[in-house]
Amino acid sequence: MRKNSIKNTRINGEVQRELSKIIRERLKDPRVHVMTSVTQVEVAPDLKTCRVYISVLGSQEELKDTVAALRRAEGFIRRELARTVNLRMTPELTFIADDSIARGISMSKLIDEVMAATPSSDEEEGDAEAVEEEEEEEDEEEEEND
Repeated sequence: MRKNSIKNTRINGEVQRELSKIIRERLKDPRVHVMTSVTQVEVAPDLKTCRVYISVLGSQEELKDTVAALRRAEGFIRRELARTVNLRMTPELTFIADDSIARGISMSKLIDEVMAATPSSDEEEGDAEAVEEEEEEEDEEEEEND
């Protein structure tokens, strides 16, 4: 099975869905942050290993605590995954901190700041219209004076 095959893509999606459900509903560790997301799952083609990318809406410290708690609960999570997903073998899970959501939010804020600092195209059109009207008025005054 190739890494990007349809079968592997479907397995990745199913494992991601089930891991999200397990972390949200069955894991009772208080160190796991409430706003924890499984952003991506990469199951190896031989189904022996799985990389799980975790994101937390919170501070870096909360992200580190959540990943550490998930690593401690790996056996429980793997056992629950084996119960819910029918695979030939249940992969070993490796939890990796993913800060892509936080980076996306910060990039969005930067874009908003830049957009607020620069005049919009509507304002520029309005300014251009005002300049044209002033020029027309000046032309009319010159014609009256001549």
